[in-house]
Amino acid sequence: MKGIIGKKIGMTSIFNPADGKQTAVTIIEAGPCVVTQVKTKETDGYSSVQLGFGDKSEKHTSKSEAGHFAKSNTAAKKIVKEFRNFSEEKNVGETVTLDIFAEGDHVDVIGVSKGKGFQGVVKRHGFRGVGESTHGQHDRQRAPGSIGNSSDASRVFKGLRMAGRMGGDRVKVKGLKVVKMFPEKNYLLVSGAVPGYNGSIVLIQK
Repeated sequence: MKGIIGKKIGMTSIFNPADGKQTAVTIIEAGPCVVTQVKTKETDGYSSVQLGFGDKSEKHTSKSEAGHFAKSNTAAKKIVKEFRNFSEEKNVGETVTLDIFAEGDHVDVIGVSKGKGFQGVVKRHGFRGVGESTHGQHDRQRAPGSIGNSSDASRVFKGLRMAGRMGGDRVKVKGLKVVKMFPEKNYLLVSGAVPGYNGSIVLIQK
């Protein structure tokens, strides 16, 4: 597996000049990332490559963080993520760019979905509501309906779909196609939607 840290820029659409079809794409600023640590099975029990993305001011950098990044001869980074079993040999201090991908590749994108606050069952779980407004129902169109049991169980079972906090979850979208790349701007265009708001951090894996 190989991957990179990126920032979601937004969505747009592009046209394929061959067949004229329109494709919705998400623009991601992928890297450049600096290898800040390389872990091996002999020293750490597992193999991984730690990447840093986005510069961090010295004011907000602790001494331990500064010492860690000094080993890789790079400035402090805002985001640090590990990629296990990195398929390419990387050394501390090297730079990882979107060149590890190619147009036509299929990648997985991980992000945190938009937080939507406390939501009802219709929006959160896709319920249809109870009854119809013309049949004597009063303010029941978006209600969850009965949740209880008879005296046999006398309780509500765990996991019942109810109203509650929605969004803010770690989401992995698989099989997005790399439609186009702009190496000079570190832009990666992948088909479809990516979780998170514009400007949020995402992980791209292959």
